[in-house]
Amino acid sequence: MTKLFERTTINGMVMDNRSVRSATWEGMCDKDGRPTEKLASCYRDLARGKAGLIITGYAFVRPDGRQMPGTLGIHRNDFASDMRSLTLAVHDEGGRICMQLVHAGGQTVARMAGRRPLAPSAVNVEQFSEEPEAMTQKDIDEIVAAFGDGARRAREYGFDAVQLHAAHGYLINQFLSPLTNRRTDAYGGSVENRCRFLLEVYRRVRLEAGPDFPVLVKLNGSDNVEGGLDMSDAVFVARALDDEKIDAIEVSGGTPVSGEKGPVRRNIDKPEREAYNLEFAAGIKKAVGCPVMSVGGFRSLEVINKALEEYGMDYISMSRPFIREPLLISRWQGGGTSAATCISCNGCFRPGLREGGIYCVVDKKKKGA
Repeated sequence: MTKLFERTTINGMVMDNRSVRSATWEGMCDKDGRPTEKLASCYRDLARGKAGLIITGYAFVRPDGRQMPGTLGIHRNDFASDMRSLTLAVHDEGGRICMQLVHAGGQTVARMAGRRPLAPSAVNVEQFSEEPEAMTQKDIDEIVAAFGDGARRAREYGFDAVQLHAAHGYLINQFLSPLTNRRTDAYGGSVENRCRFLLEVYRRVRLEAGPDFPVLVKLNGSDNVEGGLDMSDAVFVARALDDEKIDAIEVSGGTPVSGEKGPVRRNIDKPEREAYNLEFAAGIKKAVGCPVMSVGGFRSLEVINKALEEYGMDYISMSRPFIREPLLISRWQGGGTSAATCISCNGCFRPGLREGGIYCVVDKKKKGA
C-alpha cells in the first residue's frame, strides 16, 4: 500500500485515493454546451476505474468564454437534467466529480465567442489569435457573477466540488500575467492588483456555493513565457488564495505559446521527463497550508510515489493517461506496477474535433478498430 491509495477529505468531500483526473477537454457536448450520454459514459468509466476525483473538461461560464467546439457549458439552467445524469453516472460507481469553471478571455476567437474576445487589455500578443477588447468594470463584474452562477448550478446539479481555471493562459491567468494585463487601474500593475480579479471570482464562487462546498483552483507555477507570470508571483497568488481558505491548489505550468514548456508536452517516455511541474508545485506547497495537487507528465508509480513521499504532494493529477486507460488506478490498486501506457503523442485530441469525442488513437489502431 502506497500513499497514493490513502483515503482523504477535502472540505467534507471524501476521496478514496490521492489520484485526480485533471480537467480534459473531451469534445462530447452539443453546440450549445449541453452534455451528452457519451460524456456521462466517459465519466462513468473513470469512476469505475477508481480515479479519486474526476475534474470535468473546462466548462464555460458564459458563451463568450467558450474556446473549443464540443465544450461543456454551465451558463444555462435548462441543462440541469443532463448535468445530473453526469453526476449520477459518477456517484453510482462510488466516484467524486468536480466541475472546472472557465472563461477563455482573449484565448478564444469571435467565431466561437459570438463577439470580439474580451481580455484584461487590448494587446496584440502571440497568445491571442485576434486582438481582444479590453474589459470594462461592467464586464469584470458580470463575468465575476457568471462564475458564481456556474458554481451555484454545479452544486445544485450534484457536483462534489468546483475548480477555477486560473492557468494555461485563460482569462484569470490573463489578469495574473504582466504580458496580457497592461491595465493601469486596480486590476493591473502590481501582483496584488493582478490577482484582484481571481480573488473576486473566488469570493463570489464561495458566496454562491457555500462555505461547506469544496472550491479548488488550477494555477500556473509559471507561464514559461517571457514577460508572463513567474514563480515568485505564483507563490504570492497561492498565499493570497490560502489566506482566503481555498480548499486545494492544482499546480500546472505553461500557455499555448510556451513551446516545449507548454501544458501538454510530448514524449514523456522515461521517468526523468515525468512530473515537469513538480518543482513549481513543491515551491507552492512550502508557502501554503492547503492541499496541493501536481499535474504534468506523471506516468509511473515510481515518480508518483516520489512526488507524494519526498516532495510532500497531497494529490497527483493526470490527464492523457486516463484517456488511454480509464481503469489505470484500479490496475495499480490491483497490484500492477507497470507505467501508464500513454505515449504522450497528443493524437487523442484530434477525434474530439473530427468525431465528437477524444480517444486514444494508438490504442484504437492496435485493436484494429
